[in-house]
Amino acid sequence: MKIQVVLIAAVAAVAAATPAAANEGRAEVRGGIVWADGFEEAVAGAAAGYDFDLGEAGFVGVEASADQVLIDGADPVFGATARIGGRIVKNGKLFAAGGYSFGEGEDQIHLGAGYEHRVAGPVYLKVEYRHFFSSFVDANVAAAGIGVNF
Repeated sequence: MKIQVVLIAAVAAVAAATPAAANEGRAEVRGGIVWADGFEEAVAGAAAGYDFDLGEAGFVGVEASADQVLIDGADPVFGATARIGGRIVKNGKLFAAGGYSFGEGEDQIHLGAGYEHRVAGPVYLKVEYRHFFSSFVDANVAAAGIGVNF
C-alpha cells in the first residue's frame, strides 16, 4: 500500500509545483462498462490530472484516479497514469495512456487510448478505452466522461 500512496503523492506534487503557462489541470467524472471473460458490469469513477504543453501540437500528462465496478462487494481500483498525445482539431486531444492500477486485488499495468473535446469554456467531454493486464484474466474498460480544465 505504501507504493500507491507514494505514486499518488508524486502526481499531486508535480501538478502543484508546475507553473500555469499554457499547461492545464483537469478533473473529471466518468462511467462505462468493464468486461472480461464473459463478465460485463457498469463502472464509475473520477480522476484528476495535469497536462504539460509540448508546443502547439503536443502534450504529456499525469493522472490519479479512482474507479468502482458497480456490484456489491467490489473494491475500488486506484490508478496512476501517464499520457501523451496531440491536438488533432481546434478543441480536441487524442492520446495514448499507460499506468499502474491497484486495490485490494491484484495490481495491474494498464494501457489505453482516448479522445477529449472541449465543448464550452473549460468543460470537455471524453471517451477512453483501457486494457488491464492480469495474471488471471485481462479486463477491458470503455468509458465516457465529463470534465473541467483549470
